Amino acid sequence: MVPFAAIRCVIALSCAALSPGAAQAQSLSERVAEHIRQRLEAAGTAAAVSLGGELVFAVEALPSYYRRAGYRPAWSGDRGVLPRAFSLLEALRGAEQEGLRAEDYHLERLASALRDARSRQLSREPPDAERLAELDLLLSDAFLVYASHLALGRVNPETIHPEWKANRRGVDLTSALERVVAGDDPGAVLRELTPAQEEYARLREALSRYLRLAAQGGWVPIEPGPPLGVGSRSARVAALRARLEATGDLGDTAVADTDLFDEALASAVRRFQSRHGLEVNGRADSATIAALNVPAEERARQIALNLERWRWMPEELGSRYIVVNIAGFDLRVVEREETVLEMRVMVGRPYRRTPVFSDTVRYLVLSPYWHVPHNIAVQDILPRIKRDPSYLTQQGFTVFEGWGPNARVVDPASVDWSKVTAANFPYRLRQDPGPLNALGRVKFMFPNKYNVYLHDTPSRELFDRPERDFSSGCVRVEKPIELAEYLLADPVQWSRERIIAAIDRRVEQTVRLSRPIPIHIQYWTVWVAEDGTVHFRRDLYGRDQMLAAALARSVAYAGS
Repeated sequence: MVPFAAIRCVIALSCAALSPGAAQAQSLSERVAEHIRQRLEAAGTAAAVSLGGELVFAVEALPSYYRRAGYRPAWSGDRGVLPRAFSLLEALRGAEQEGLRAEDYHLERLASALRDARSRQLSREPPDAERLAELDLLLSDAFLVYASHLALGRVNPETIHPEWKANRRGVDLTSALERVVAGDDPGAVLRELTPAQEEYARLREALSRYLRLAAQGGWVPIEPGPPLGVGSRSARVAALRARLEATGDLGDTAVADTDLFDEALASAVRRFQSRHGLEVNGRADSATIAALNVPAEERARQIALNLERWRWMPEELGSRYIVVNIAGFDLRVVEREETVLEMRVMVGRPYRRTPVFSDTVRYLVLSPYWHVPHNIAVQDILPRIKRDPSYLTQQGFTVFEGWGPNARVVDPASVDWSKVTAANFPYRLRQDPGPLNALGRVKFMFPNKYNVYLHDTPSRELFDRPERDFSSGCVRVEKPIELAEYLLADPVQWSRERIIAAIDRRVEQTVRLSRPIPIHIQYWTVWVAEDGTVHFRRDLYGRDQMLAAALARSVAYAGS
């Protein structure tokens, strides 16, 4: 970082070299341009520049823009500050509505400098070219940094989540600034940089609503006590009513007895439970009360975190695609922004997390073998074998020693499993197709470095649980046959009946898709459904907390 005092010294020496006659011959814009050039050249392109106590963050994009522009000022002309500077200030004040912080973009400094510039213009004081140069650099830096955060996110997820692969968009932010200088409205150009998906727009509307609720004081917490259900009568019931009315789960129609828990209130509780991923029982139990008592400010913060996650998404999700929400335990197939198939899923346990990434489903396997990963073999299956040596035979496993054509089939009864440990486990396990197979009847493949895929499961009863983190990282799907039928899209060759018939033969069969489909495995703890319902979920993997901590750290330019 180059100290501001050092920069000022270099500028002073440079200015002394200018003859008074040459300076007078220059227009205001030319003098501002000269100050901008000197300031940037004195600081160097790789160091952070300090302008009046404000750090410049776009340390590469800022010099790049001004070099391309011939160091001409972007925000002032020969008569002083241009109107677009004030338009940018208004756009920056709206950063909170995007889940960002306006103070990260020199807001106070810019507001003060622009007030001073306007005052000087109104009083017809001669403009100060050096001040205008400093203001121009700060305005451009604010634009570039804010633009980078809107387009790409404020945080690179791969720096805080090792199992999160982002496919962030390629955006030319310098060109965006050039559009503003050419006459486009700064606010409009910035809005165009946000994700185009309707889900982002709906989430932004939800943030605005919860910010208003927080500004109005939020809601009063419900006092602890026994569960409340139909027939309960107490002041806590009245508090429950007020809380559900605040978020629209309960209409504000008048009731004769606000202390009485009636059927209408039970319906409102069920609605709240459904959109918070709780057991839907219509009773205000401890888990429901805990979710009800999360403050409005915290809910707004949670929405902001998920807006940030949307900024990490690819620009194009595909005209048709599969999206899995890990925290929501669900899968949707989307065509032209309409959900055409939806189902519940199971995801990885917290110690075997399902990773976040995008890929392409290219084929499926009917009646698959399960080739057991080594870590699962030694951590999960070996303890079961030790408890019951017949486990492998009962569950349809074949034991191999070695690899390839020289692999030898081993009779599990010939092995003294009491002497086998995780450190000396020389075997490979393969489970045969059939009703006991852990992958179920079909798996959907998109080869990736995580060895993660979608598959069926014999443990169908677990889909009834509200939280379904039961897998070892792969995604278990509730409706595998329906998904296979959709992806194969051939009612003659691959009708539902023919798919089931092929599975029933219990012979592994690979079928390539005529139309491979993008898949996006994501992690959203808040989303807004197409009908406008705002859904919140528990932070299953603690990723909200890590992201919040990263966002709380100092600002950075996301485009570098």
